[in-house]
Amino acid sequence: MRHSFFTGFIVLLSVVIANAQPKPTPRQLAWQPLETTAFLHFTVNTFTDKEWGDGTESPAIFNPTKLDTRQWIKALKDAGFKMAIITAKHHDGFCLWPSKMTEHSVKNSPWKNGKGDVVKEVADACREFGLKFGVYLSPWDRHEPRYGTAAYNDYYKSQLRELLTNYGPVSEVWFDGAKGENAKDMTYDFAGYWALVRELQPNAVMFSDAGPDVRWVGNEAGNAGETCWSTINTEGLAPGVADSKYLNRGDAAGKQWVPAETDVSIRPGWFYHAAEDTKVRSGKNLVNLYYQSVGRNSLLLLNVPPNREGLFSEPDLASLKEFRSILDETFKTNLVVKQPKLTDKKLATFTTLSANQPLVIELGKEAEFDRISIQENIANGQRIASGRVEYWNGSNWQPIQTFTTVGYKRLLRFPAIKSTKLRLFINNANGPVELAEVGVYKASSRE
Repeated sequence: MRHSFFTGFIVLLSVVIANAQPKPTPRQLAWQPLETTAFLHFTVNTFTDKEWGDGTESPAIFNPTKLDTRQWIKALKDAGFKMAIITAKHHDGFCLWPSKMTEHSVKNSPWKNGKGDVVKEVADACREFGLKFGVYLSPWDRHEPRYGTAAYNDYYKSQLRELLTNYGPVSEVWFDGAKGENAKDMTYDFAGYWALVRELQPNAVMFSDAGPDVRWVGNEAGNAGETCWSTINTEGLAPGVADSKYLNRGDAAGKQWVPAETDVSIRPGWFYHAAEDTKVRSGKNLVNLYYQSVGRNSLLLLNVPPNREGLFSEPDLASLKEFRSILDETFKTNLVVKQPKLTDKKLATFTTLSANQPLVIELGKEAEFDRISIQENIANGQRIASGRVEYWNGSNWQPIQTFTTVGYKRLLRFPAIKSTKLRLFINNANGPVELAEVGVYKASSRE
C-alpha cells in the first residue's frame, strides 16, 4: 500500500513539475514554425557604401530608380521565407517612410519626387505574396538633435506609433541596444516601447537581447548553440546588456520562454556593397546555416540587402533559389512508415516517452539515409536534455549519433547508413517527453 502511494506521489509530482515549466505564448508558438525569415537592410548607407551612417547624409542621395519590393518579396516567397523585416530606420536616423517627426526621410529624397514610402511598399508586397511583415526601428539615432535627452524617448515612441498603426499587421518588431557617442545621458525606455507594441500590435513578437518574446542567439555568424534551450532568466538582461554565450545556449533552469533567433547576412556586410557581389554565400552555405539555426531549435533570420537600384542582385537571387532547391530535395521524402502521429507534420499530435524508453522507428524496407529530424510538442514546453539514435545492422544495434536539446527541431547529419529501422532513446529530460515528429531522410547530393 505504501509503495502504491509513493508511486502515485512521484507521478503526480512529475506532472506538477512538467506543468510548472515555462511554455510559449500563442505569439511565440506562431513564430517558431516560420523557420526562415528575412532581414532587409536598406537606407542611405546603400548609397554611401557604408555600414553605419553618421546622420549627416543628405536625403538627396537616396534614389533607388528601379525599386521593386515585389521582386524582393517574391524571391523570398519562392525561397520558402515566411516573413520580411525592413530597416525602417537605421542608426543614421534616415526614415524609409514619410515620418511626421523629422525631415530626414524619403519625403525629402528625389525617389518618387518625395512621394514614396518604402515601408508601405514592403508591407503591401508581403500581403500580396503571403509573407508576414516586420519592422526594425533603431533606438540609436545619429541625426536627431533630441538623441541623448529624455525627450528622445517621446520622439522614438511617436515614430514607433507611426509604424505600428499605418501599415497593417506587424508580426515582429526588432529592437537592439546600440548607443552612440552622445549617449551618456540616453536611457532607452524599453518598457515603454514594449508596452506600445503590446497595445498596438498584440500579436507581434519583440526581439532584443532580453526578449521579451525572442532573444538574440549571441553572434552574427549563423550559429545557434549545439545545446539551445528556449528558456532563459531575463533578470539582469537588457538590449545591449547580455552574455552572448548564455544567450547562445539558453538555460535549462530558465524561468522565461524566450527562444533564440539567429541573425546573419547573405553577404559579409549588412548593407549592399558592389565589392561584395563575389562574396555572396552560396546556396550550399545557406543550407548549412539552416542546420545550425533551425536545426538547433532556433529561427534563421537571413539578411538580403537590396542594391542601389532597389533590387535584389543576381548573385543573391541565385543563392536563394539554390538554397530552397537543396532543402526541398533533401526533405521531400520521409522514410519513416507506420507511425502516423510522428509523421503528420503536426506538433500537437505526439507520442509520450520517458527517459531511456526506446522508440523503434520502422523504415519499412532497407533504405539509405544521412539526416534525421526530431521535434517536440513545444506548446507544452521543452523537455529533452539529451538523447541518442541507433540503427539496426541486421544482427544488433549500432550507434549513429548523440544529441542534446531538441525543442522545436533538432537536425542530425552523419555519413550515409543503410538499414530497415532505427531506435531513439531520450537519455535525460525535464519530465515526460512529448515527441511530435521524427523524420529520416537522404540528403541532396548538392549538400
